[in-house]
Amino acid sequence: MRAGDQGTCPTLPGDLHGERDERLGRDAAELTALAFHLTAHGLVLEILAGPLAGIYDPTGPGRLLFGFFATMAQTERENIREATLEGLDAASRKGKHGGRPPVITDDMLHTLLRRRQGGETVETIQPDLIIPTGRRKGCNPSLSSIYRALAEHEKTQAYPETVETAHADFAALHQRDRSPE
Repeated sequence: MRAGDQGTCPTLPGDLHGERDERLGRDAAELTALAFHLTAHGLVLEILAGPLAGIYDPTGPGRLLFGFFATMAQTERENIREATLEGLDAASRKGKHGGRPPVITDDMLHTLLRRRQGGETVETIQPDLIIPTGRRKGCNPSLSSIYRALAEHEKTQAYPETVETAHADFAALHQRDRSPE
């Protein structure tokens, strides 16, 4: 049973109550730790509902059940991970990428570079930059966001052929994914 889960009956000394068997742990390591904790403190597990309702002692025959629960929890965790990765991959093929939009837009970067070339400091330019979208729309970007955007720009300027190759590879991959098979 994880933090925040509650059973429906009062806890008696020596008993751990769980409402559903699938909420015992997220993976094999967590369930193994639970079994060791129950054993060390002389506790038993009582599952109140579901097909496996009953009382289980992790030191006796209940050890097999805990092994089964651990395997099922690990399998479920791996299935969730695979489904998440497949969903991210499908979204990427459709041109949708997760994460927040960049705070510093290309226009802001162009303004920033032009004014820096004119001798102004980032600190004097920052109040004039306005975030166009997102949660902080209408606010000024932080100095760290500005310096991060400048560093990324310098990196692309230092290795232009690498950036061009990466863009070409991405475009080819994107085009291949869109073409009917």
